[in-house]
Amino acid sequence: MARINLILLAAVLICALAAVTTNHRARKLIIEYERETKRMQALDVEWGQLQLEQSTWATHARVEEIARQKLAMHAPKPAQILSITP
Repeated sequence: MARINLILLAAVLICALAAVTTNHRARKLIIEYERETKRMQALDVEWGQLQLEQSTWATHARVEEIARQKLAMHAPKPAQILSITP
């Protein structure tokens, strides 16, 4: 009888330790999930800001202004335009 009690006690202790370990791991995973969710939200905000910045930098008027001022480019005169027909 004592042997069965010891085996049952060992089984109960093993189950209890497994439950505690599983709960601890679950809590750690939930904390990690929440941290990654916050990081994802921050990256989404940054992505939106970068898209807005890119659309601002790539506007036609801005590109044309830089081409004129920094690169000394200008639109060709009508006489300089050649039209080729097939």
